[in-house]
This record gives sequence, structure tokens and C-alpha cells, in this order.
Amino acid sequence: MATNRDDPAGDATARRIALDDAGVARVLFGPGHQHLQLLEQVAGIRVTTRGTELLLHGEEERTALVGELLEELYAMAREGRALVASDVEHAYRVKAADRTVHLRDIFLDTVCVSYRKRPITPQGLGQKRYIDSIREHDVVFGIGPAGTGKTYLAMAMAVAALKDQAVQRIVITRPAVEAGERLGFLPGDLAQKVNPYLRPLYDALHDMLDYEAVERMLERGTIEVAPLAFMRGRTLNDSFIILDEAQNTTAEQMKMFLTRLGYQSKAVITGDVTQVDLPSGMASGLVQARRILDGIPGIGFCLFTERDVVRHPLVQEVIKAYERFEAARATEPGGSAGGRRNGQR
Repeated sequence: MATNRDDPAGDATARRIALDDAGVARVLFGPGHQHLQLLEQVAGIRVTTRGTELLLHGEEERTALVGELLEELYAMAREGRALVASDVEHAYRVKAADRTVHLRDIFLDTVCVSYRKRPITPQGLGQKRYIDSIREHDVVFGIGPAGTGKTYLAMAMAVAALKDQAVQRIVITRPAVEAGERLGFLPGDLAQKVNPYLRPLYDALHDMLDYEAVERMLERGTIEVAPLAFMRGRTLNDSFIILDEAQNTTAEQMKMFLTRLGYQSKAVITGDVTQVDLPSGMASGLVQARRILDGIPGIGFCLFTERDVVRHPLVQEVIKAYERFEAARATEPGGSAGGRRNGQR
């Protein structure tokens, strides 16, 4: 790929990008030039094509950013990386936040490959730091809003560790705390009552492993999904353990969980401290653990923000709107922001 700011058609302000492989160019452009249209929308520039040649029209700094982005995406596509619209959007957000970041270091870092042969990779710098922290530390806390990939990537790392025989089993758990609903009205014992709340964890598993494989592993105990109450008194060796929705643990439950860790094991604890469902006045074990354990060697903390959300773009706006609302409420006479309830700071 060659880049030149001269436009042979007469637009001296256009940034010209000449591509040397028509097949790879089609991957870069996307179906019906969808990827280019997306970049026009998010970057506020105009992109025109002439065969395999691209012309970027607009403010110089923005066209320079998009030019660098397209060059890096083109190089990744040449190496066989499939591109979808969400990849292009996430890549733009990464480069817009930090021009020095190399996209290949993020988007070509394959955590594992799903049974559908789809590579699972980080979708941003925050996710990249998260998986690197899991590789480096035995205990990692992933704290941040919904949609940042905390649980999904932890599951991908667990599946990869199991496939590589780095661990002998995966243990997935979460506290049995209702989000405004009552478990007591559900039929069955505690395990059956909490099973619907574990559904997102099963969904992530089935996205990475085929249904029959998951069922066999569940039957053999290679994969165990259970409410947190079932962890008491156990020692988990040779295991990759995921505690999800950890903001709803009490201080005692969090201490109990962390002391289950055995030899050759890893634990990843995920949660969103802005969505605590514990009774009013009860401190969140996740919030307390962050204060107590920060700085201990072998324990990593990864903090996500709305910029790391990889769901629909409106999710970012929803999170920011609620943050503004809580901040405004905290400044009112007698007000109390949701982020400060349950012992949070």
C-alpha cells in the first residue's frame, strides 16, 4: 500500500491510498463499501474509490488518522484476518484514543478459536490489557460496566487454558442475589433456582464450544457451573475459576472465594460496582477487595470504562447518561449517588 496526499483528479487536499491487491481491498472496503461508509460517519470525512484506490477528503488530521487506520487494517486483511463492521468501528476508536497503538497487537492476539473456527480476540486496548493481565497474574479483577467483555474474555481464556491442558477443569460461579426479583418463587432447590441467573455463562460457553462437548464436560465435571454458596469448604487445584457478578458478593463471600484458590489455578473476578443488588447498607465484597488487595504481587486489577464497551454504540451513551445522573444526584442536598451506596467510594 502506498499513501500520497496528491489527488490526480484535482483535489489537492485529498489523501490518496493505492492498494495493490483487489481481493484484499474488497475485504477492507466491506460489503457494498460498508466499512468505508462507517468510517465516513464516525470520522466525519468523505471517502471515494477509484478501483483499488482510495481518496480521503476532509480535515487533514482526521484523514491522516483514517489513512493510518486503513493501512493497518489492510495489512491485517493481507494476513487473512476477516473484517466485519464492528472490527472497523472498534479499530477506529482505538486509533482515535491513541495513534501510537498498533492494531495488529490487539486484533491479531487470538485468545482462542471457537468451534465455528471464529478467532476470539480483544476488541480494544482495555481488553488487550485485560487478557495480558490474566496471562501474567494468578488472580485478576475485571471491574467495569456491562458490555466491556469482562466475562466473555475470561471464559475464552479459561477455554484456551483447558484446551492447552494448563488446567484440568473450569469452575464458573456467581452469587445467588436477585436483581429486583425473588428466587424464592422459583421451583426447585438452590442450584435449580439460580440456574437462570447462570444462563449468560452457559451462553458464552456454547459460543466457544459445541453443545455436545459442553454437555459432556458438564457431566464429567470438567466444567462446573454453580452458585457461590457451593464453593464453601473446597480447595480448587488445577482449575480456571471465574466469579461473575462479583459486585453482589458480601465481604465474607469474597474472602471465602479467594481462599478457595489451590495450586496451579487461576481466578478471574468480574463485576460492575455501579450495579450492586445487595440490601441497602451491606458493603460489596468486590469494592472492599479492591481496597484491600490492590498492590499485592500476583493480583491484577483491570478497570474498564464506557470507552471499552463493545456492544451497540448506544450502550456507551446510556452508561454516560446514568453516570451524569448519579453525579448530579450526589450533589443535591441529602442526595446519595448509586455509586456510593453499599460502602462504595
